[in-house]
Amino acid sequence: MEIARLLIARGRRTVFLTRGYGGRVRGPAFVSVDDRAIHVGDEPLLLATVAPVIVSRDRAAGARLADEHAYDCIVMDDGHQNFSLAKHLSIVVVDAEAGFGNNRVLPAGPLRETVSQGLARADAIIINGDGNPHGLAEISIPTIHARLAPTCDKSWSGKRAVAFAGIGRPAKFFGSLAALGAQIVEARPYGDHHIYTQSEIARLKARARAENATLVTTEKDYMRLTQAEREGIDVVRVRAVFDDRALLDRLLDRLVMRGLPPQPS
Repeated sequence: MEIARLLIARGRRTVFLTRGYGGRVRGPAFVSVDDRAIHVGDEPLLLATVAPVIVSRDRAAGARLADEHAYDCIVMDDGHQNFSLAKHLSIVVVDAEAGFGNNRVLPAGPLRETVSQGLARADAIIINGDGNPHGLAEISIPTIHARLAPTCDKSWSGKRAVAFAGIGRPAKFFGSLAALGAQIVEARPYGDHHIYTQSEIARLKARARAENATLVTTEKDYMRLTQAEREGIDVVRVRAVFDDRALLDRLLDRLVMRGLPPQPS
């Protein structure tokens, strides 16, 4: 999302291209304001708050749709192992704490290919969070450290909270909320991309009322809720902050100069 913002700031007509994990739509199709997570997936709805989004199981077909609408820059969400499109810039994002897991390929581990094979095609690595994952010390490609910074419009210091999250690592969200000063009276983790039932949301709201606490979740979880379910639920929004923003700027500037037509003067 932050990379798309930076490209838009450079005047590029930017569109996201994603397969829409968890949704039913095969595409290629644009995400609309009426779509729900069960149709297109939760991540496309979140991406659509920054730029237009195309959902397409066939990425090449999605790129053709982007071409037809005169977009000149495609940001692929989770596309490093998709070879239907040639990329002008490939960035691998690595969680600083989880790293590459046990460094084994599916089904023995979390990887889709070996680390050396995947990084051989990468132009840069973004390490998200504090720390240096094992196996990156000898890597020679540019490395940028980043973190997700809350963009809260309210103070959480001393506030009681019932928190819930259905993301890859719910504990990371709970830790971030605690770091903001919240007093977490209960933290409920769910599976990644969990679709909440009305009864689950009702129980969470009842629990928060009983504890005189604020019910709070992540942006991605919020996207999976109906308008009615969102009533009374706070969301902690975050944005990526890069320690070496100048390096990222150079990579994006190179992308604009190499892969895109010049802008009229």
